[in-house]
Amino acid sequence: LAETIRDWVHAEAPRPGEEAWLDSRDRQVRPGDILVLVRRRNAFVEELIRALKQRGVPVAGIDRMKLTEQLAVMDLVALARVCLLPEDDLTLACVLKGPLVGLNEDQLFAVAWQRKGSLRRALEEKAQEDPAFTAANELLKLQRSRADLVPPYEFFAELLGAGGGRTRLLERLGPDAADPIEEFLGLALAYESEHTPSLEGFLHWLERGDQEIKRDAEVAGTSLRVMTVHGAKGLQAPIVFLPDSMQTPQRNDRVVWLEDEISALPAWAPRRTVEDPVTAAARNALDATAREEYRRLLYVALTRAEDRLYVCGYETRTRTPEDCWYKLCEKAWCSIAEPIDFDFRQRTAGGWAGPGLRFASEQSAAPRREPLPSLPLLSTVEQHLPEWAERPPLPEPSPPRPLAPSRPSAEEPALRSPLGQDRGRRFQRGRLIHRLLQSLPEVPFERRLDAAKRYLAAQNLPESDAEALTAEVLSVLDHPDYAPLFAEGSLAEAPVVGLIEGSDGPEAVSGQVDRLCIHPDKVLVVDFKTNRPAPENLAQVAPIYLRQMALYRAVLARLYPDRPIETALLWTDEPRLMPLPEASLALHAPLTTPPSS
Repeated sequence: LAETIRDWVHAEAPRPGEEAWLDSRDRQVRPGDILVLVRRRNAFVEELIRALKQRGVPVAGIDRMKLTEQLAVMDLVALARVCLLPEDDLTLACVLKGPLVGLNEDQLFAVAWQRKGSLRRALEEKAQEDPAFTAANELLKLQRSRADLVPPYEFFAELLGAGGGRTRLLERLGPDAADPIEEFLGLALAYESEHTPSLEGFLHWLERGDQEIKRDAEVAGTSLRVMTVHGAKGLQAPIVFLPDSMQTPQRNDRVVWLEDEISALPAWAPRRTVEDPVTAAARNALDATAREEYRRLLYVALTRAEDRLYVCGYETRTRTPEDCWYKLCEKAWCSIAEPIDFDFRQRTAGGWAGPGLRFASEQSAAPRREPLPSLPLLSTVEQHLPEWAERPPLPEPSPPRPLAPSRPSAEEPALRSPLGQDRGRRFQRGRLIHRLLQSLPEVPFERRLDAAKRYLAAQNLPESDAEALTAEVLSVLDHPDYAPLFAEGSLAEAPVVGLIEGSDGPEAVSGQVDRLCIHPDKVLVVDFKTNRPAPENLAQVAPIYLRQMALYRAVLARLYPDRPIETALLWTDEPRLMPLPEASLALHAPLTTPPSS
């Protein structure tokens, strides 16, 4: 069958009337014009697809497949199993011999024969002696280190992509391995969306689910299609082959259910000779139903052909059943079908020969003319890919080192706290003052005192400490010179995030500005400081504070390039607002800021 199809699709200059010519299209037969229908998905189907590929005929493969039975998926699962259990010598040997690693028989024998420990340990020792085993050892070490750290999809996607696994699988298994690989990755994503990602859990879920792939036969394009008759309902093709036509369905059920409108009773007979009449009648009824379905499928198969229909088959018994598809067609078409011979004994060593039936109707309508594309042999197809498509992608750049100006890494100046000498409570005063300065401006003026007292009372502070903090905060809020800082439109604890160019490369700034005032002619950035005593002048300000404000200024300058950015420190101890001149921040400013996007 594969030889016949190859002769048609690769014939040189066929003429009308020849088998390689399709009268209804007024052109040569193409692989996409041919549909091969079978009753069952068995070993014959795999052999036929293999024979077609060996002869350079594009074939879409069978319409359904179990994912866990595909060789590409089995290789991927085996590698994952080895990563989870390196002591599994048999699975490791399968991986080493498979396409993902690619050792040959002699190399595998050299590692496994007379080893003292596990196969994994033997490979590590062999890699130190022989460079031929280094790549295999490094691949297993890399994947083992990733197995417990990344989700299943990321594990397999990295292995197939940057790791070159997809290329090695397709080179060994052919282009049909691409579909199972893509479906496998899709299932890994689906698993992560519904379950906690883990490699062991994904493998268990995959094998328990027994996933099946269904190909869309209508989008096979220019490729020949191999399908079951049941799956071909609703489809048609100019040329249809029925090569699985000489076997009849066999029922081997020894248990027959005797059913009526009320109940069902199972009946068992080890042999037909010991069946009682009731059981025999029930079994005969089931056999009759199976024969009716067998003939209905034949009707479906015969009506899929538009122009030509070929019925052939292979014998598995010395006596062919008289009610098989081939015999039924032979009897019905004795006067209209044309017998043909498949004979390749002279062309191939060990070839075979056999008869077949050809049924075709004479072309009466005008042919549908179509452009004739070139269909070279698959082995001669040249791939023209750009150079970048054949190179592995560059590694992702390291993320910028994060900076948090509000939480500087350097030690801040020591504070004279009225809350005692306990170092664990050293920063409590500053946190409470910042919280009150953030929230009280939203409270009406006459209720601020009561709100501050209630908040501080909930912090379990001594009454004297609470009164001192309340007085310090209200002295800032009630100061007439600082009223614009807390006016409507100003922002409290405003997040500031951006990239700057530091001395060691890009740095990410992420912090919160205590008070941000955006005016039409300027932007004012104010940070509250609770140091006691407060510095008298700019020279006494800790450099870490100046560095903090310089970073804020650099990021905000990108957001507001049309107006100046003014910065200031508000010391709550007095209170006193200390503006920070641009010159004072210049020594602490980053080198440059990246251009705005």
